[in-house]
Amino acid sequence: MSKHTQQPQSVFDAALLQGALVDCFRKLDPRTLWRNPVMLCVEIASVITLITFVMSLAGANSEPAWFTGTVSLWLWLTVVFSTFAEALAEGRGKARAASLRKSRTDVTARRLDKPEFGSIYTLIGASQLRMGDYILVEASEMIAGDGDVVAGAALVNEAAVTGESAPVVRESGGDRSAVTGGTSVISSAIIVRITANPGETFLDRMIGLIEGAKRRKTPNEVALEVLLIALTLVFLLVCVNISPLSSYSVTVSGQGEPVSLTVLVALFVCLAPTTIAALLPAIGIAGMDRLFQKNVIALSGRAIEAAGDVNVLLLDKTGTITHGNREAVAFVPVGGHSEQELAEAALMASITDETPEGRSVVVLAKQKYQLSREMPPDAVTVEFSAETRLSGVDAGGQQYRKGAADSTIAFVQKLGCMVVPGDLTGVVDRIARGGATPLVVCRDCEILGVINLKDIVKAGIQERFLQLRSMGIKTVMITGDNPLTAAAIAAEAQVDDFLAQAKPEEKLRLIRDYQEQGFMVAMTGDGTNDAPALAQADVAVAMNTGTQPAREAANIIDLDSNPTKLLDIVEVGKQILMPRGNLTTFSISNDVA
Repeated sequence: MSKHTQQPQSVFDAALLQGALVDCFRKLDPRTLWRNPVMLCVEIASVITLITFVMSLAGANSEPAWFTGTVSLWLWLTVVFSTFAEALAEGRGKARAASLRKSRTDVTARRLDKPEFGSIYTLIGASQLRMGDYILVEASEMIAGDGDVVAGAALVNEAAVTGESAPVVRESGGDRSAVTGGTSVISSAIIVRITANPGETFLDRMIGLIEGAKRRKTPNEVALEVLLIALTLVFLLVCVNISPLSSYSVTVSGQGEPVSLTVLVALFVCLAPTTIAALLPAIGIAGMDRLFQKNVIALSGRAIEAAGDVNVLLLDKTGTITHGNREAVAFVPVGGHSEQELAEAALMASITDETPEGRSVVVLAKQKYQLSREMPPDAVTVEFSAETRLSGVDAGGQQYRKGAADSTIAFVQKLGCMVVPGDLTGVVDRIARGGATPLVVCRDCEILGVINLKDIVKAGIQERFLQLRSMGIKTVMITGDNPLTAAAIAAEAQVDDFLAQAKPEEKLRLIRDYQEQGFMVAMTGDGTNDAPALAQADVAVAMNTGTQPAREAANIIDLDSNPTKLLDIVEVGKQILMPRGNLTTFSISNDVA
């Protein structure tokens, strides 16, 4: 399959130019422009010269109208150029992000009249659900709201919300009945009682955390802002002092005229660092263009500039470092059986399994052992259930099952086999210690071996992390997995550190701790649980395959969903810091001259 390359949107795009032209005049509002003190001073100077131009036209000012009018025109052009460049930079990012927001849809729910399977239901939007409503959720459907399972049991994929890649069992009763809106059912069907009204869900709590998180200015931005304000104040005092000195000189010499207000204003604008203040947004546009060519959306030039100073990178594991779905990577026989025999039984147990894990077992059996079978005519599918914790097929008078070790042992013992292979426990423990998931396979009452299900680390990521390390950037993996699994994946991916069993609040706290130590923190993520941390990070890169809250919280979105793309983002950030320094040097040299 050919790789799609994001084509950069032309800077002369009519829609962008029109929108930027409208926004640039809105940005002339002093309540908006005060964030750029230099350009605010230029705007005040422009108003002053405009007033003197009107006075010249009315004959109330001795200066020629053409002179005051020309000065006023150039000052207004300076301010408008600055706001137009900034509006164009923002407009380009918003235009790219708008296409992503179109994907947001209101999940449709089946609201039941009674909490029973087979009950009459009504299709409504998730936003119409209220606490106490009952909904039916079947396989491959998304759960429309937070709630508790009151009937049935199912495998639920919670990766988008919890960061845990392995699906979990959710069943009625006990402490495993809670489900979260936005997660999806992999197999079976459940009836859920809604426990949160719109505005009170897990997603809403995440949004609250996002709104409470504030991004800091980069050290370069702070230093440059202090320099610009200091230079502006110095030259403002210089120009103010010129007026009385000029009047004094005219009085003493008895000839000439004092320097006019228009000339003083023009001199102040020439001396003030307007070059830096006006052209910095244009530098942001250049950086955004470079990222667009790499299939990356930057929502602001400031985000790219901050990327040039990053020295700590936090990466969410699921969907970022790993592919997100566990895959079968090996068949490990036990009890003297062969790999071929185990692979055949595993294929039969998975031939009707449509989960990502089940399909990966079929693919592994085909690739490694060239096994391929059609569905037997007498095959009966045994769906996964919370009671048995097994799935498989009954065919040809034999029962093929795969599942957790204790569940499979209980199944074969129920069939009358009381002998368990002595090496089974060691194999299961070894796979678990390696951060993978062991699935035990049996044929009738005979245990044949174990399938090694593993989170697959994305290809080439170790090399990119090595490059980041050489640039002085520390990599930290954050995951909802247990410490054993997290340590194994961290070692394979070759990250510098990791945080296991991380909740949204802990991710947020980790970023703030690094920031308090003076580090510039970047984070990549794709889940709803990553959104608060993304909002707090100085540079927040969301995967395009991630959830809408994550994309909304980020200031950079990677359309290829490749976390190592941050290396390109950092390089572009460092590149645009160079013209920033050149502009500063030029402006100061010009003032000295």
